[in-house]
Amino acid sequence: MKMSEAAGLGIEQGEQLSRQLSSGQLSMIAIGGAIGTGLFLGSSLAVRIAGPGVIVSYLIGAVIALLFMGALSEMAVAHPTAGSFGVYAELYLNRWAGFVVRYTYWAAQCIAIGGEATAIAIYCQWWFPNTPKWLWVLGFSLALLYVNARSVASFGSFEYWFAMIKVVAIVVFIIFGLALVTGLGPIPAIGFSNLTAHGGFLATGWRGVWMAMAFVIFSYIGTEVVAVTSGEAKNPETAVPRAMHSMVARLILFYLGAIVVLISIVPWKQIQPGSDVTASPFVKVFQLIGVPAAAHLVNFVVITAAASSMNCNLYLCSRMMFSLARGGYAPRFLGGVSSRGTPLPALLVSAAGLLLATFLAFAYPDGAFVYLFGIALFGGLFVWLMIFVTHLFFRRKWDSERRPRLPVRMFGYPYTSLLGAASIVAILVTTWWVEGMRVTLIAGLPWLGALTVAYFLVRLRPSTSE
Repeated sequence: MKMSEAAGLGIEQGEQLSRQLSSGQLSMIAIGGAIGTGLFLGSSLAVRIAGPGVIVSYLIGAVIALLFMGALSEMAVAHPTAGSFGVYAELYLNRWAGFVVRYTYWAAQCIAIGGEATAIAIYCQWWFPNTPKWLWVLGFSLALLYVNARSVASFGSFEYWFAMIKVVAIVVFIIFGLALVTGLGPIPAIGFSNLTAHGGFLATGWRGVWMAMAFVIFSYIGTEVVAVTSGEAKNPETAVPRAMHSMVARLILFYLGAIVVLISIVPWKQIQPGSDVTASPFVKVFQLIGVPAAAHLVNFVVITAAASSMNCNLYLCSRMMFSLARGGYAPRFLGGVSSRGTPLPALLVSAAGLLLATFLAFAYPDGAFVYLFGIALFGGLFVWLMIFVTHLFFRRKWDSERRPRLPVRMFGYPYTSLLGAASIVAILVTTWWVEGMRVTLIAGLPWLGALTVAYFLVRLRPSTSE
């Protein structure tokens, strides 16, 4: 690797992050990052727009996620580093791309942390309706900051079992739901009539199916965490692709199974009758079918699910800021690590999203979640788009230099990368016509403009080789 490339990678020099994460932990951390409010809370908004046709929306999302994982896993095996796709964008596009991708992802994940914290407050208010949201946001924020400040091994173990809770819960929900649908038990079979009885399977048409993608795709954002954790993985050349493949397969099974069961048990119009999100649709299902004990149990599960995603996003933010500092894009002290091998300064700065969530939960208790959701969505989609674009240049350069064949190869290149990029652009444009989601472009485009101006005005110092 050239010196300029090493400088771009940044983390290859100085104090190192600790490589302690196993393949199993990588996979569960990725699931923990992906399965959160996108499924347990945002899915209700998707159902409201698409009706039963949201099942097709999740299938489309699964295809895009598979394309995304194919492109990202190839680059992650070639360059296992904490900066991940931000580093790849710098190496194979330009320094501006590396700067914008890393800062956008960092900001998006900071805001996503706030969204998860706000979701936790919504869940807790289902039990304690008279308590202020900001109190729950603050309490969970402090607790998870403590967890992330410990060693990465402690984080990996904590997140593994946190993610395991929601994986088991989803599996149980699917099994229990199928029993209700098919009549395997004392209760008469509900059947699948709810999929077509209330306006038909495509009750809102194909337009509704596509519009719901603005919420559905968010359920898959977070899968990129495997690439970010590759910088702390044992044997990344085998652990990373194995974790990515198993994680995507599980997500598709969980999402499709859960959504089919959800809509089959109760009429889709009862899942999210209004625009205000007041509880998880999975909790509402058990309320509607008259099983209050199960509703309370599921509410506990969705709280742990949101805390798991929040915990994982804190990890992502701190590692991305660490990479920015090591690449010369942020103050040098943010590239330091504690005696336990964790980037503590970067972690504390990345808690900005928690402060924003606390403020919004206090000032705008009713609309805080949707607002944070929309802003975080832009960052996630923009980064996915840049990853597809980066992969096109990565493969061209890798093949032209006749480097060793990678153990992971993107199928159908370059057409699959182009298809993935086009899909992301289409979803971004669609957000303008989705109720409550205009904030995605209204906040996102000025953010990119401001970052670009900042990049050229500050004239970031050149790499050490220049």
